[in-house]
Amino acid sequence: MLFNKLGQKRTKFGYWIDAQKDINQSKLINASGMSKGTIYRLCNDPEFKPKYSTVICINRGLKKLKKSVKIEDFI
Repeated sequence: MLFNKLGQKRTKFGYWIDAQKDINQSKLINASGMSKGTIYRLCNDPEFKPKYSTVICINRGLKKLKKSVKIEDFI
């Protein structure tokens, strides 16, 4: 299980978001159009398995933020 500096659980995707200098969770929320709760669970809950439509929205949001990643690598 992965933890951040504050002792909170983080997923691989959450750590990737933290490592990025130019984006954060709130920018991803705005770019993808997903709810704050969905992005929070994607970054913090290792048991969360998003629907395919959610993955598509996240990918589109990341493309808007000029990030070319395979979200499948993190989920």
